[in-house]
Amino acid sequence: DERLVTLVRALRADGLGLPVVVVDDGSGPQYGSVFAEARLAGATVLHHPENAGKGRALRTGIEHVLRTYPGQGVVCADCDGQHTVEDVLAVAARAERGSAAVVLGARQFTGRVPLRSRFGNTVTRWAFRAATGRAIQDTQTGLRAYPAATLPWMLTVPGDRFEYESNLLLQARAGG
Repeated sequence: DERLVTLVRALRADGLGLPVVVVDDGSGPQYGSVFAEARLAGATVLHHPENAGKGRALRTGIEHVLRTYPGQGVVCADCDGQHTVEDVLAVAARAERGSAAVVLGARQFTGRVPLRSRFGNTVTRWAFRAATGRAIQDTQTGLRAYPAATLPWMLTVPGDRFEYESNLLLQARAGG
């Protein structure tokens, strides 16, 4: 909805001029105006003719960045209004100055958080710790930064739907 366009405008404004890639994962013609506005706001909009899943959409965007912006890292941000430009810039900066394969923009889960979200994150946080021995505050965050060196590796991680992001975390942990 309009929150996507607002985020694109904010990322393109204030002299930042950040390249923004949006993947329309088969949303259908009823959302065409939103993607047209995002394009007018300065985003490159890529399209899947039908829904292929979040993992496939992320890989489509990563493939585009590798071709179009070689040597650049990627920040993935959900466009549901949870993430600000400051959040995006903070995880990007952290990814640029470190050796991490992924930087997570962890949410605090304070205030009015839907029970489903709180429960889901608690379960996946516990499962991740049980599987890896590593505690992560927010395994389900939609704000993640990936340094340029990790992008080719990301294309090898399996999963086309929401499991892709969990697989990224598991494989990153397994790789140290």
